[in-house]
Amino acid sequence: MPLPSQVKIVEVGPRDGLQNEQQVVATATKIELIERLADAGLRVIEATSFVSPKWVPQMGDNAAVMQGITRHPAAVYPVLTPNLQGFDAALQAGATEVAIFGAASETFSKKNINCSIAESLKRFEPIVSAASALEIKVRGYVSCVVGCPYEGAIDPRQAAAVARTLFDMGCYEVSLGDTIGVGTPASIARMIEACAASVPIAKLAGHYHDTYGMAIANIYASLQLGMATFDSSIAGLGGCPYARGASGNVATEDVVYLMHGLGIETGIDLATLATIGNWISSAINRPNGAKAGRAICAGTAQ
Repeated sequence: MPLPSQVKIVEVGPRDGLQNEQQVVATATKIELIERLADAGLRVIEATSFVSPKWVPQMGDNAAVMQGITRHPAAVYPVLTPNLQGFDAALQAGATEVAIFGAASETFSKKNINCSIAESLKRFEPIVSAASALEIKVRGYVSCVVGCPYEGAIDPRQAAAVARTLFDMGCYEVSLGDTIGVGTPASIARMIEACAASVPIAKLAGHYHDTYGMAIANIYASLQLGMATFDSSIAGLGGCPYARGASGNVATEDVVYLMHGLGIETGIDLATLATIGNWISSAINRPNGAKAGRAICAGTAQ
């Protein structure tokens, strides 16, 4: 299959990237990060999460972030809403797109959100119904699509079943997450082929963690199967909580470098993106996890 001529990159750094930071990141820093990402050309920026601050303290300023950003007219700012309470709070803060998340592993679902896969999907129905009535778009996430920290390898048919349920429920797009980053091009391809048998490939996205350094290879394998939407995080923000010391999200700079090298349009200015990655890494006092970003900035400094 020919590679896509353009791709959509969903920036998850402000939410998925920052939610596990130990030190509280200032609201003003989050707002500046989101605005700078939009200025660099990103058009889908996951801004925050409307979950209980008891469980995710880093997202306790969700309403302040949503109300503080100057919105780019061409960008959208989805937020995570795990329940109706979160959905209502997101609406009050001005959200125009939301996301819900399930898992392809029963054990992970029970340990992560304290219910079975079937129960979690049932909980999402009222959110999707309420969103549909208000013409709010809903994106679905599936965690552990190829591997689970508790169960090991996941049957591709299990990931496909959850993806299909979310799609049938009304999610306009389903993001397939290799949460612990154990996927390889072969296992990712098997998973995508299973999912694409029941959900159109144009409605599927790849969300690959880089724990074993395979994320870019997995993205390329996904491109070859026709996938054209990928989640990534500026500077590789976000560790993997199930693999101590391991890297988490694939860096947006590395993904954009790959796409531009393949002649695939992203609409993103890579040099600007690299400077943003350096800035946010310095602001939160952590190493820059983007290989392309570090190289570009080092070259600029010479």
